[in-house]
Amino acid sequence: MKLPGFVTPNFITVMRLLLVPVGAYTLFKNGGDDPTWQYISWCVFFILGLSDILDGKLARSRNTITEFGKFLDPVADKVMIGTAMISLSILGRMPWWITVVILVREIGITIFRLMILNRGVIPANKGGKIKATMQNFGVGFYVLPLSSSLYWFRDGFMHIAVTLTIVTGAYYVKSAFTKS
Repeated sequence: MKLPGFVTPNFITVMRLLLVPVGAYTLFKNGGDDPTWQYISWCVFFILGLSDILDGKLARSRNTITEFGKFLDPVADKVMIGTAMISLSILGRMPWWITVVILVREIGITIFRLMILNRGVIPANKGGKIKATMQNFGVGFYVLPLSSSLYWFRDGFMHIAVTLTIVTGAYYVKSAFTKS
């Protein structure tokens, strides 16, 4: 598929950031308990997640990977996942402890990245990408109006995402200090 020239990876990332409030709006629509709006919200966040894949593939295919993009893309991911998690916790559909653990790690790593920026941007590694995928799917299960008989699956999936979040955060910090 040929995209117009103005549709750059960074353009897609900025658009993802600008559209995150739409996802939050749909989560809160009709008090947050309307299954139709829950499905709509899931679709919005799913499309935003797909845009993350698209901008990466586009950057590699056009050979337009930039330092700005390497920094902004993970920030956009954190804004998207953070907005969904905070919204879900406000609605009482996700435990606050999950939101706090994941956001402390994500914000902490973002601040850490800013502090070591003079050493160069450390790009996301495979573990970080798996962590992000698990977070996105885990949060997605909280967005969807699942039957309570599936909560064990949703909660188990999210516990794996939390574990990966902590482990990859520690690995990221360690790799920053062992980078040659």
